[in-house]
Amino acid sequence: MAKPKLIIFASGTKDGGGSGFEKLVTASRSTVLDADIVAVISNHEHGGVRQRAERLGIPFRYFKLEGGSLAQAAGYQRIVRETGAEWVILSGWLKLVLGLDPRRTCNIHPALLSALAGRFGGKGMYGHRVHEAVKTAHDDGEIGESGFSMHFVTNEYDRGPVFAEIHAPLHRGMTADEIGRVVNALEHAWQPWLTNLVVHGEISWDGKNPESLRIPKNLYKTITVI
Repeated sequence: MAKPKLIIFASGTKDGGGSGFEKLVTASRSTVLDADIVAVISNHEHGGVRQRAERLGIPFRYFKLEGGSLAQAAGYQRIVRETGAEWVILSGWLKLVLGLDPRRTCNIHPALLSALAGRFGGKGMYGHRVHEAVKTAHDDGEIGESGFSMHFVTNEYDRGPVFAEIHAPLHRGMTADEIGRVVNALEHAWQPWLTNLVVHGEISWDGKNPESLRIPKNLYKTITVI
């Protein structure tokens, strides 16, 4: 049986990033992620993601968002179609995704989207900004933990149904960088396994109604890591 074909969108930076993408590739070459990664996409033409892709032997595509929403949606659809991907995985992709199948597109977000009525998600909440916001809330006594969320992707930032959250406690005096390192380690440990459940249909939804979300009975949606 042919393996599911994945395309990964990972922004990275002009001179680094893409560690989550690399972990997914490594997992696909073991027994953790039973899938073929057919390409990786970045909005940095010569950045860290491209460097990792070349080292790992994964086809790289540069993708620059241009035009209005219709043009951007067409661009996303074209690149997925041209690579033959069946599933889209966002791993550190910092741009709004438009026009893709919400049943077959999922994202990893470096905070708990369930916390504080979704304060740590939405437009502008990405990368270090998220960890700064989490630190502020922690310092103010509003939260005692952080972690990451995985969710399906709609045409709104971080509003698709969340199918898993991995939690970790925070400690007094942690910096935003320290919080980021804890969350990043959790992402690397769990994202390949959760992605495998998605691309093999064990986690799914109908793309319209969040209440249609289906997850395995033995998968707790919320997991706390001590």
